[in-house]
Amino acid sequence: MTALSAVPRLRRGVKAAYDETRDSHVVLFPEGVLVLNETAAAVIGLCDGRTSVEGIARRLAEDFDGVEVDDVAELVARLVARRVVDVDG
Repeated sequence: MTALSAVPRLRRGVKAAYDETRDSHVVLFPEGVLVLNETAAAVIGLCDGRTSVEGIARRLAEDFDGVEVDDVAELVARLVARRVVDVDG
């Protein structure tokens, strides 16, 4: 799991977009495409290199019910493993 103080950012060459064909948010990266649900798209949108994992969870909790900081940290860890985001800290 990623540390709560870690600050994620999209890796170079990774792009978040809305795919009209799939009617969903996606992340495009050299190894492929990830189709995102609404919450994952919101997490990706907050991976700005300035906001910590804990800060991302707090921001999401304002818009979504049941956001758990550990769930956000786990998602960020999976995105790191997929080489979609890097973390500082």
